Formats: sequence, structure tokens, C-alpha cells
Amino acid sequence: MPQGTLFIVSAPSGAGKTSLVRELIESLDGLKVSVSHTTRPRREGEVDGVNYHFVDRETFESMIERGEFFEYAQVFDNLYGTSRAAVEHLLDAGQDVILEIDWQGARQVRTLFPDAVSVFILPPSREELERRLAGRGTDQHAVIAARMREAISEMSHHHEYDYLVINDDFTTALRELQSLVIAQRLSQARAGEHLAPLLETLLSEEPGVE
Repeated sequence: MPQGTLFIVSAPSGAGKTSLVRELIESLDGLKVSVSHTTRPRREGEVDGVNYHFVDRETFESMIERGEFFEYAQVFDNLYGTSRAAVEHLLDAGQDVILEIDWQGARQVRTLFPDAVSVFILPPSREELERRLAGRGTDQHAVIAARMREAISEMSHHHEYDYLVINDDFTTALRELQSLVIAQRLSQARAGEHLAPLLETLLSEEPGVE
């Protein structure tokens, strides 16, 4: 069975990455989002193994020492990481896997898995990004300004990615992401192995055929 493709998807907050990825996996079979490990306490309504794999800090640090993460990072007081074994199991089963991670995590993953296909999602303009970050309009100006600075810092790493998708029109952005996944599935390296029996038949020289 051909190995699945590992996709890295990154974006600044407010670019719409989560909604796009959710629709993407619902629209295409054989595509899953990797479930990260975290030391963050489980919130109401969250399910272990679905939203995150919730573990204590001692367990997480032991996994780091054993080299069990593709990438990991500390966000405020909590640790987040992507399990190598879980991702490789899905890829070996022919599943395509999406990692929703920031540029630092993406850099770590590419070092360990250089064949990963990386996509960066951009907003259509700074004005639109600021509007999205403002959300319900209840946050103070200083909070929104801090979010903008963080988003700009994240976007400055766009050149490290294979593909750029602008999320101006949601349907168009989703179609472009679908096209990227389908194109990878049609690549010679992957489709050639899957279609080997057909190709052998098509290229065979049977008696009586001129």
C-alpha cells in the first residue's frame, strides 16, 4: 500500500485555518488531522483522544526524553506535541495526515520528515486580519494590537512553505486546498505504485497485437 502524505498547515490567528481544515477533512476521504498531546487541563466538552491526548507533565517530559515527538513546544505554562508513532502509523496505513502547527513546529517536522508538504494560509489583507482578530469587539485595543504583532511575526515565515493559500473567499480557499491534496495523490511516486497492475497490463506485449 502506498504511504500517505504528511501535510503541514500553518497560519496566523484569524486566517481561518481551523475552519478550512475541518471542511477539508470532511470533503475528502482518507485524510485525518493528527491529535496532539498536551499537558493543558481538559476543558468542558473536550474528549481525550479526540481534541487532544491529555497527559500530565511528567509523562510528556518522558516522551520528550524518548524522542517520541515530531515536534513540541511550550505555550505559556502548557506543553503541546505531535506523536511520531501515531503519525507514522496513519501514514503507513495509506492515510494522509494534516498537522496544524506553527512555523517553529513546521521547521522541526521538516527536519525529521523532509517529504512533508507544507501549506501556509494567509488573510487577504491586514485590514481584514485585524477585523477578524477583533472578533466580537469586546477586546481592548492593546489585546488586538498584540494579536496583530503575533500574526505578522508568524506570517514573516511564509517563505519556508511549499504552497501559499489566501483565504479571501472561503469556498475558493477550500477548493485550492482540496486540489493540493488530490495533486499529491496523483503524483508519480504515489499513484504509480497504486496503479502498477494496470500499468503492467497496459504496457504488456500480447501476441497478435500490432
